[in-house]
Amino acid sequence: MHAQAVAEHFSTYQRQYKQDGYAVVASDGPGVYPVITESRAGNDGIGVVVTPGTVAYVTTGGPIPEGADAVVQIEDTEKVADSLNGVKHVKILVGVPQGLDIRQVGCDIAKDTIVLKSGEQVGNPEIGLLATVGVTVVKVYPRPTVAVLSTGDELVEPGTGTLGRGQIRDSNRSMLVAAGIQQQCKVVDLGIAPDNEEILGETLDAAIDSGIDILLTSGGVSMGDRDFVKPNLEKRGMIHFEKINMKPGKPLTFAQIRNDKGSKTILAFGLPGNPVSCSVCFHLFAVPTIRHLSGWSNPHHQRVHACIANSIKTDPNRPEYHRAIVRWEFVTATGSPGFVAESTGQQMSSRLLSMKSANALLELPATGQILPAGTSVQAILISDISCFPQGKSSGATSMSLHQEHAVKSNKSTHMQVEAASLEKFKVAILTVSDTVASGAGPDRSGPRAVSVVDSSSEKLGGASVVATSVVPDEVDRIKDILQKWSDLDKVDLIITLGGTGFTPRDVTPEATKAVIEKEAPGLLFVMLQESLKLTPFAMLSRAAAGIRGSTLIINMPGNPNAVAECMEALLPSLKHALKQIKGDKREKHPRHVPHAEAQPIDQWERSFMAASSGSQGCSCSH
Repeated sequence: MHAQAVAEHFSTYQRQYKQDGYAVVASDGPGVYPVITESRAGNDGIGVVVTPGTVAYVTTGGPIPEGADAVVQIEDTEKVADSLNGVKHVKILVGVPQGLDIRQVGCDIAKDTIVLKSGEQVGNPEIGLLATVGVTVVKVYPRPTVAVLSTGDELVEPGTGTLGRGQIRDSNRSMLVAAGIQQQCKVVDLGIAPDNEEILGETLDAAIDSGIDILLTSGGVSMGDRDFVKPNLEKRGMIHFEKINMKPGKPLTFAQIRNDKGSKTILAFGLPGNPVSCSVCFHLFAVPTIRHLSGWSNPHHQRVHACIANSIKTDPNRPEYHRAIVRWEFVTATGSPGFVAESTGQQMSSRLLSMKSANALLELPATGQILPAGTSVQAILISDISCFPQGKSSGATSMSLHQEHAVKSNKSTHMQVEAASLEKFKVAILTVSDTVASGAGPDRSGPRAVSVVDSSSEKLGGASVVATSVVPDEVDRIKDILQKWSDLDKVDLIITLGGTGFTPRDVTPEATKAVIEKEAPGLLFVMLQESLKLTPFAMLSRAAAGIRGSTLIINMPGNPNAVAECMEALLPSLKHALKQIKGDKREKHPRHVPHAEAQPIDQWERSFMAASSGSQGCSCSH
């Protein structure tokens, strides 16, 4: 969407019934009543008024006759014999409150409601939504036009049967054309250009003047004496970078080019010739660019934290984007549900098999060390996540079978397993930063928070991070993801990072207070006390904390060190708090005695008993 769409009309202009039944006057109560009309979808029952002592038959979606103020489901009625004058009667078996099962005018979508915002994608549900409110024309961003060109004397068409000496089939162009179509682009196939500076230049000029938005070339960007892509781009525009400290994809080049008329800027990506490097660079750099031109409010790939299934050796010199298949498993190496990443095998930049079925790129640091299986790493999702690995039963099936066996074999064992599962808490980390969200800087706080939660998992009752995200400093964006994580994903603990200070763009507390239902000032007090030990500027924090449904939301500073400090301060009470939010009334101090059962005891005896037991006394304030 380029501009927001507003409901110019109500989605419906009459009250409607949700299920088949009888429209009644609620104050009448149970009894036998005449059926004065039948109101089905359309204009049935127009002009009929339901008065006390009468009812009307209505069907799902049908208009409710005037005078009726509730509906009784057909399952709560019985038909009775017609009276002498031929009027149908029905026996109402239950009393119903006023307004039951009636959709009021505008209850679904009220007039002037914003149904779609700028930057939101338009798919088939959105088309239906627009049709519901009578909006038939909307302003959208145009699809970007992408030109794809392969370079190299060694390249031949994929359909070539027998290869000559030094020849290879052009896989990159086919791959990039398909990728562009998958990203909803208009794609122009420029074919193969030889390693000739003049011919390559003519091909580029023709593409630039054709009205494209993005130019994708593959090959010809290394340091060879016949790599002419960079010189040609430099003649026609400005090269912003020509090497990236990453693996694979080091020779990636990016330039901006103006057409001859100077009316349009073309974004040019000189992708490496090795097919894996080409594909990885397309996903990391070209896809966010395409999405930005298409109007996406957040063009960046979704990131999740996943445990690696096998040990992986990292590169000692360059950060690596390791191809992997990420799936959700109900029991990971940590014993909790989460994402698991399985390497696609040997990671050579020429081995296109490593991209086969890969749905994620694992971000691995340049340490040269071996990451053991079970290590949590950040994964950039480049396609859909597979829920269940091939050849394995779904977790739901396995779980139900396990529970059934537990019930049959040993009821107490089943209860213990069930109780243990309740102690697993889901944690989500939200980084709030314009800089990180725009890609202008790295997220340092998010990974640090994940590390702190992982290392404190046992103290938090088996907590694990199930989601991470980055949003700009915008109230609506922050509120949307807090509500989604709380209401839909049922996350137990949400930690937000950043946006709690005094600058004009610091709005995280405002967004948090708008969604929480109960405040938790004690948590903020403890964090402030701990932070003031290290810096007097801690008093400038406006952080908020509170509960929404069964989710605890806590604002923390954006400084990576402050995240660890605040978590350390809260750890003694967080597990206790999370259990109480879940409604565990048993979550008390081990020596807690309900006040109604407490016996009077003098201070000397209290001290003696506490000393004799060898444990700390109860300071419970319940």
